[in-house]
Amino acid sequence: MLDKVVIANRGEIALRVLRACKELGIKTVAVHSTADRDLKHVLLADETICIGKPAASESYLDIPRIIAAAEVTDAVAIHPGYGFLSENADFADQVEQSGFVFIGPKGDTIRLMGDKVSAIEAMRKAGVPCVPGSDGPLTEDNERNVQIAKRIGYPVIIKAAGGGGGRGMRVVRSEQELIDSIALTQQEAKQFFGNGMVYMEKFLENPRHIEVQVLADGQGNAIHLGERDCSMQRRHQKVVEEAPAPGITAEMRKFIGDRCTRACIEIGYRGAGTFEFLYENGEFYFIEMNTRIQVEHPVTEMVTGVDLIKEQLKIAAGQPLSITQDDVVIKGHAIECRINAEDPVSFIPSPGKITRFHPAGGLGIRWDSHIYADYSVPPHYDSMIGKLITYGENRDVAIARARNALNELVIDGIKTNTPLHKDILADEHFQNGGTNIHYLEKKLGLQ
Repeated sequence: MLDKVVIANRGEIALRVLRACKELGIKTVAVHSTADRDLKHVLLADETICIGKPAASESYLDIPRIIAAAEVTDAVAIHPGYGFLSENADFADQVEQSGFVFIGPKGDTIRLMGDKVSAIEAMRKAGVPCVPGSDGPLTEDNERNVQIAKRIGYPVIIKAAGGGGGRGMRVVRSEQELIDSIALTQQEAKQFFGNGMVYMEKFLENPRHIEVQVLADGQGNAIHLGERDCSMQRRHQKVVEEAPAPGITAEMRKFIGDRCTRACIEIGYRGAGTFEFLYENGEFYFIEMNTRIQVEHPVTEMVTGVDLIKEQLKIAAGQPLSITQDDVVIKGHAIECRINAEDPVSFIPSPGKITRFHPAGGLGIRWDSHIYADYSVPPHYDSMIGKLITYGENRDVAIARARNALNELVIDGIKTNTPLHKDILADEHFQNGGTNIHYLEKKLGLQ
């Protein structure tokens, strides 16, 4: 097992990684910015190192400082969590070239799957179903682009190859809009991602967002742990997630899961990862792979009993997968509500001091968070301050427990989006299951 790990992240995921390390007897090093001296995992870690100013570019995104922290503490590995440098192929390369273990896939794998064009090509070869599209980047040949759109059929969507977070995408509903839309998306892609390459896909009008969790050891073994439904979104950001996805049968789960695990083996994947799909009319369409642990990983842990972070650590230590596909049993239902420090109506961030805090409790309740009474939420980072996860023997019980837990949760001194979650969980369409990715924005009047 790894002897000492640098946790190159902050907030709830850093605390989550620290807990898993402690269970495995691994020493921990918490790197932090000057704004994060009072973070819970910093207070609990075996060693701590301040790596810079509050701005992420001067701390959590500063590769040399993070690697230097590993060097001076004699750590052997670095866990990137999610966000920040977790899907930065150059970071993964530099960690390993410096003699440390990167807890995640190899840089080449991150690079392959981080480029949407090369990822789709690799998935097609592995037999993973993909959205009908341009099968490669669009060129400057306008006539060719028009013909591609005709073949796919309108509406189409133009996407940046290096895009993410809802940026670098433009829906086109007619031939008259096509050429200008391609040029605008190329400019946006160049501006935000440093890569002007774009591609075209069929635009699905009312899909759901279904994703498949995988684990692979890079030694020829891979498993899937079922699917999650992450369709409740606002501006392409997930709000509520659940596992398993309503309406997905065991046969469908096996169909898509087997293809994902086969793809992992073919690309030599190592670690935890997630295949994301649009799902419409009984068909799965691959959109991207996240080569890291996901924010919503707890719902999968709740319904499978598998600790995904501990599996990441074991794989990084060179151990083969400790479980087989036959060991994975989906039982019950789990729901996760992302609790953000923000106004529940305007969604404007609400940093500040938490004056009073009381977490929800009871059977089937899990609270993943770094906050506590008198903790000050800084304004420099993502607004998520916790994840409320509930488990029940079925979906109705999980929803009932989530509604009760939201009523019990007390976070005073700042605004949170708890009222939004209460509204979602009371919504008849959500309770029936299977809402599409546009439902929440329409409900909020944002479409």
